[in-house]
Amino acid sequence: MQNIKIPKKLIEVALPLDDINEACAYEKMPGIGAHPRGIHLWWARRPLAAARAILFAQMVNDPGYERSMGRGVNKERAKVERERLFQLIRGLVKWENTNDQNLLAQAREEIRKSWQETCELNKAHPDAATLFDPTRVPAFHDPFGGGGALPLEAQRIGLDSNSSDLNPVAVMINKAMIEIPPKFANKEPVGPIQKGSSQGRTIQFTGNQGLAEDIRRYGVWLIDEALKTVAPLYPVIELPAQYGGGKAPVIAWLWARTVKSPNPAFSHIEVPLVSSYVISNKVGKEAYVHPVISGAAYTFEVREGKPPKGAEYGTKSGPRGANFLCLMSGSPISADYIRDEGKAGRIGMRLLAIVAEGGRRRVYLSPTEEHELVAKSAQPTWKPEVPFFQQALGFRVGNYGISTWADLFTSRQLVGLGTISELVGKAKEKVRADASNVGWPDGDGLADGGSGAIAYGEALAVYLAFALDRCADFSNTCTRWVPGNQKVMNLFGKQTVSMTWDFPEANIFLETVGGYVPAAKYVADCVETLPWNVSSGHASQADAANNSITCCIPDDCIDENRHPLFMARAVLRELI
Repeated sequence: MQNIKIPKKLIEVALPLDDINEACAYEKMPGIGAHPRGIHLWWARRPLAAARAILFAQMVNDPGYERSMGRGVNKERAKVERERLFQLIRGLVKWENTNDQNLLAQAREEIRKSWQETCELNKAHPDAATLFDPTRVPAFHDPFGGGGALPLEAQRIGLDSNSSDLNPVAVMINKAMIEIPPKFANKEPVGPIQKGSSQGRTIQFTGNQGLAEDIRRYGVWLIDEALKTVAPLYPVIELPAQYGGGKAPVIAWLWARTVKSPNPAFSHIEVPLVSSYVISNKVGKEAYVHPVISGAAYTFEVREGKPPKGAEYGTKSGPRGANFLCLMSGSPISADYIRDEGKAGRIGMRLLAIVAEGGRRRVYLSPTEEHELVAKSAQPTWKPEVPFFQQALGFRVGNYGISTWADLFTSRQLVGLGTISELVGKAKEKVRADASNVGWPDGDGLADGGSGAIAYGEALAVYLAFALDRCADFSNTCTRWVPGNQKVMNLFGKQTVSMTWDFPEANIFLETVGGYVPAAKYVADCVETLPWNVSSGHASQADAANNSITCCIPDDCIDENRHPLFMARAVLRELI
């Protein structure tokens, strides 16, 4: 068998690691704006800058490669040429240059030149016609697609990108990143323009802007449709005179879990498990919950001003652990007692406070019986009653009686999320109809490679579902209210499902943190950051162990499970 001549690659010689490290660190900073990672949550996200750099260096020949083949190459000339490639990498990895078409064109040209050099070296190979076609750069395959960093950046630098993964969520993320956007690049949006919008038909949509705009438009349409049936479950609240009076929408309802008091004298009373009574600790806007005990009952009042000493601990007996004090008697409530009550299905919840819109500020109001009864009146028609593995690391909420995914949500959250979920399917059909009405051919579905009205409806459904997933991250009973930022914090701040004792129930139909429309707009902004003037990639579900995906991958594909990736991973260890 004739040996294949492989030029030494740039990644085997040197890389501008300091510059790549700096770019990776910047990319991980909060506040840099929309980013492809925001399309959907995935663990162990890798910096795109690192992926882009190592893929480019893996594809480009080192300028001094000919020396290893017995050819005389001037070291100084090779050094100068290597520095030129380093400068290109330094430009490529900068976040602001992610979609710089001039830089990307230079990178693609360098890859093409290196491939042509490789083809020239192997032109005598018996299979040169199929393995070394100088007009066709090798394709790319990542059998562990995950969050899609490598497939996405392979596509960005001009390779035909293929991704596979055993996890269906990873597959869908990769489809949303490398497969869908190029199919609908430079298309005008087809969705209904929101009432009151100043947007006109004269706006020019390029790249992924049309696709992103439709995600926003149909996100608004979807919520308008949902409110036709669920609006009564999300009532407004009457503002006191000091806040201007009138009715105001509720941003969030703050709840506390409850258990029956372990003290025999109060065993008929459900007492609250409150980790903190402080609602806002922002200077000048402090607010807190004050419990008022009256005989054998208690209520909560929201008060403004600096909270009294101890309010930051609520009814906890200490700063850590699930140990509380009975509000009525001061008797200790142990973690074991709470676990037993939870497993017996006797953990309830009580409304602590209401957060409402008050012009340019949030208004904190005392709970009302009406709002508590409305919330508890919700009757979901469907629940995700799939059990999760109780002893999974980081999923210990089962110790408190939470055994299915449905148990992680209030009844109202299940109704709201379920209604939106059902409407995603209807949105798919509406998108198809709207696209057909403006002249799009129906064509095939996404699974068959289509790019017409049917495929577009399916594509929008993917992103609308992703927005719902983001919404669910903020709409469950394991979220937190942050007094400093005065907003809801999502469940997955880390890779655990941790128990919370008091939690905010966000109004998902409001344009605020935790709402569906902001989630759809955020997904849309992230879609705009994806490459579009490239060939559509391919993502599928497959087991890397049996390599079943090979039926869909070209023979000359660069498989990231083979030799080059091990070198890339060695570099990544320094970068990540």
